[in-house]
Amino acid sequence: MNQLQIFILRAILGGILAFVLSRIFHPEAGAPMVIGLGVVLVGLAYMFEYLRKNKS
Repeated sequence: MNQLQIFILRAILGGILAFVLSRIFHPEAGAPMVIGLGVVLVGLAYMFEYLRKNKS
């Protein structure tokens, strides 16, 4: 898979997970909070990939 496909996959999964988590823990959360949580989740995925690659 190339980098664009990985980003799209992570963005979709991050968005779905952000939506589910926000509905479970904060049902009154609006769209900006869900989008922000999705951005944070995708950012964390890239951060952990960077840390994993630097370790080895």
